[in-house]
Amino acid sequence: GRKGGHKGRARQYTSPEEIDAQLQAEKQKAREEEEQEEGGEGATGDPKKEKKSLDSDESDEDDEDYQQKRKGVEGLIDIENPNRVIQTTKKVTQLDLDGPKELSRREREEIEKQKAKERYMKMHLAGKTEQAKADLARLAIIRKQREEAARKKEEERKAKDEAAMAGKRLQSLSLSK
Repeated sequence: GRKGGHKGRARQYTSPEEIDAQLQAEKQKAREEEEQEEGGEGATGDPKKEKKSLDSDESDEDDEDYQQKRKGVEGLIDIENPNRVIQTTKKVTQLDLDGPKELSRREREEIEKQKAKERYMKMHLAGKTEQAKADLARLAIIRKQREEAARKKEEERKAKDEAAMAGKRLQSLSLSK
């Protein structure tokens, strides 16, 4: 039998909770080092700061510094590219929801298309479009044809009734004699 290679071995994955705990521990350690450098007080500082360090949802300046650590050679080379856009994260309180929202090209075109369709339907219902005029003319012709057909049918029915009445009169006359 062959021996299995290293690829068949059981893999060990780190759970998301463990990763979060490690990140919090690293942030806590970095904050403590900063506090020691600034005032040398250590962890016996303001209770609000301790509360922030325990809360992972709260972001402050330390989190931004942590995210801006450079990887690899980036730390050694200063890049001055005027075209490079540095992504900044905004807090929920900084977002401007009331301001005018810029629409994408597709959204703008979709809105214009809907407005044009609405205008066309209004014109069509008013009978001002070519198609509406053609439809109205066709409807007028159909109405005339139906009226004529109804008139002819009525005349045929009357003629039939008169013929039937005349036949009954002849029968009644022949029977009475």
